Amino acid sequence: MAGIVSFHPKTSEFVAEPSPDGQPAEDLTAETLRLRVRQQEILAELGVTALQGTPFPELLDLTARLTAEGLNAEFAKVLEFMPAEGRFLVRAGVGWDSGVVGTATVGADVASPAGYALRTGKAVISNHLENEERFRTPELLLEHGIRRAMNVILQGDGEPFGVLEVDSRSEGEFSSNDISFLQGAANILGMAIYRQRAERSLTAALERHQLLAKEVNHRINNSLQIVASMLQLQTTATQNPEVQHALRDASSRIAAVARAHQRLYSSEKIDTVDLGAYLGDICNDLGKAMPRCRIDFSAEADINCATDTAIPVALLVNELITNSAKYAYPDGACEVWVEVSRSDGGIAIAVRDRGIGLPADFDIKSGKRLGMRLVTALSSQVKADLQVHRRTPGTEFLLRIPDARPAG
Repeated sequence: MAGIVSFHPKTSEFVAEPSPDGQPAEDLTAETLRLRVRQQEILAELGVTALQGTPFPELLDLTARLTAEGLNAEFAKVLEFMPAEGRFLVRAGVGWDSGVVGTATVGADVASPAGYALRTGKAVISNHLENEERFRTPELLLEHGIRRAMNVILQGDGEPFGVLEVDSRSEGEFSSNDISFLQGAANILGMAIYRQRAERSLTAALERHQLLAKEVNHRINNSLQIVASMLQLQTTATQNPEVQHALRDASSRIAAVARAHQRLYSSEKIDTVDLGAYLGDICNDLGKAMPRCRIDFSAEADINCATDTAIPVALLVNELITNSAKYAYPDGACEVWVEVSRSDGGIAIAVRDRGIGLPADFDIKSGKRLGMRLVTALSSQVKADLQVHRRTPGTEFLLRIPDARPAG
């Protein structure tokens, strides 16, 4: 506590009182002892409530109510300093007439008790407002018949938030022990103010980051879509079937990545993707790009996957489908089944065809085609187990991703 300024009407002077340690012992009557115990309970209650992250308006109201109770006072208020106006706004309070809280203002200059507390950092006791000569008694206090008041500063994060004030109509005097209790409550509220302001700053920074990330994803998606479209157009400029296949494959790979960025900028989350919905979009795009290929897709709902995992998985599925279309069905008319499901805490993805099957000497780990090399590399990237099952007819590729949930 920086200090206490108390007005003594007999000498018409303001005197800095010593700390409670220098005070004569209180006359600890049963009622006084009960009040001091209750004050400690109130400080503990405020501390716990503040740590629980209670909404700020509720915390202000609770502080006003409990500090009034702890001092047997009829009135209390939290005054927020409004620098632009040079006044205090009554943000919370107890005992005041309707229309005061949230609307009424009082002066914040050093000629008012609250303004003096704010400007100097010193707690102020005014036990006889009717005899005050240095401080101007605020109109709000006169209107409510206030006879004595206490003010302590409410710190924020650098600049003071305002002042915590307790007022009473009754006779008697507030003591330095009372101001210690009030300052304790103000310190707890000040820490909560600092914490909530810091949280708001972090939230605002996070929102800006997410907005920027969405904008980046939007631009990347547009750029990738343009590249994919250019590759598609390029296929019409060549008559070489191998070049056409290569260009179409490259276009579908780029489109698969673009789909991910499209989902990211249209979603509330940028670190996760609904894998079933994402792969469904990929299959739909491939079906349009390969009119003679039917893709039957099914997925369990709400299989969320880390974005960094979802993109390589989508490229992998894209490769498996296009490989089936090219090699399992020589006549060009194909049908592929894709199923996405949860499996042992991870994700299972099955891609199956009913084509001519794999060559007898097929080994996925030593495949020479680019598509199979990509499948192997992408499986390793996401630490997935890729199994190949020969069916009658056709082939099934089964991908098991052990844990594709986002970190944290």
